[in-house]
Amino acid sequence: MASTQPATVTPMSETSPPMPDPRTVWEGRYGSTAEFVYGTDPNDFLAEVAPDLASGDTLCLADGEGRNGVYLAELGHRVTSVDLTEAGMAKAAALATERGVNLTTVVADLADYNLGIDRWDLVVSIFAHTPPPTRRRIHCALATALRPGGRLILEAYTPDQIGRGTGGPPVPELTMDLARLDEELVGLEFEHRAEFVRSVIEGPGHTGDGAVVQVIARRPG
Repeated sequence: MASTQPATVTPMSETSPPMPDPRTVWEGRYGSTAEFVYGTDPNDFLAEVAPDLASGDTLCLADGEGRNGVYLAELGHRVTSVDLTEAGMAKAAALATERGVNLTTVVADLADYNLGIDRWDLVVSIFAHTPPPTRRRIHCALATALRPGGRLILEAYTPDQIGRGTGGPPVPELTMDLARLDEELVGLEFEHRAEFVRSVIEGPGHTGDGAVVQVIARRPG
């Protein structure tokens, strides 16, 4: 006769290996080499759309080694680049000096970074993959952090990127898709929204076909 006793379930916390500390991981990745892990050229999507935007006060989220922030500074934006790592922001500052532009660098965790109110004309989020609570907090704050008429430019990997081996997060929870962004970017109007697979060749860190989501969203006003 089969036992009627309930099966014993071991909590996930006892069986799953602990996730490595993100700050330690990224400090090691950026600090272990003089090479720029994602290159020094801007993200392709950003380079495609940014020249049509008026320059202004611009925030680059999780800007890594500064390639996107420096590019926008070259276009005349007053750029603040925020990243979790000292190593990344040191490289960003050096790249800005080499290119002859001003760049404000801030080492901070986006989990508690204050975006301000009516502060930014442009917010840029390029492959800024954070834990879901942090992502939701940042995205929900954009409707008030952007000035009326201000825009968000975002590109991220979708869950379909997992397993491709061409860059991006190791787990789908850290990715984004249009369904999630529709829920999180409340108060913004979408001007462009797309999900597709494209070639992403951005330094050794992103090389090959990538499943991405792209968004341009605007605060009304």
